[in-house]
Amino acid sequence: MTTAEIIAAFNRLFGASYNTRLRGGAQEPLYLAAGDEFQPGEIHFRQDYASSALHEIAHWCIAGKRRRLQDDYGYWYRESRDALQQAEFESLESRPQALEWIFSVAAGVGFRVSCDNFDEASLNLENLRRQVRAKARCYISKGLPNRAALMADTLADYSGVLNYAEASQFEGLPK
Repeated sequence: MTTAEIIAAFNRLFGASYNTRLRGGAQEPLYLAAGDEFQPGEIHFRQDYASSALHEIAHWCIAGKRRRLQDDYGYWYRESRDALQQAEFESLESRPQALEWIFSVAAGVGFRVSCDNFDEASLNLENLRRQVRAKARCYISKGLPNRAALMADTLADYSGVLNYAEASQFEGLPK
């Protein structure tokens, strides 16, 4: 799928019902909470990267109602992290990355785990890959959250990918 198709799928599915739009072309990802019915929430993803769009959609699908009322869901971003902070990040980030992986399979696009920290001393990419795989397998076996399930099904409909939720696709470690 192209990013234009991903944007169209998301906006058709959630634009009116959740007053939220997906937008590409940003220098950095950003979620802006809705102001009112005339100012919808906006999910901005990097450039025109399908992986960035799917990743930001995954964050939105996980965020609860209170988090979606806050810009960037009420979180702040640290550019560098020590080993303990990186381990906490990996634990939290494995959920949206697992959804992103499932979305990527449904959309027929490549997936790569993102560590967001290039300090070799605190990075444990293999551990993050294992966590992402475990979360993806859990989602596949127990079911996706409602909005995520709708998104994955819609991506699969657009892309024509059949059986995106087969457990065998999530046996190996992601790249």
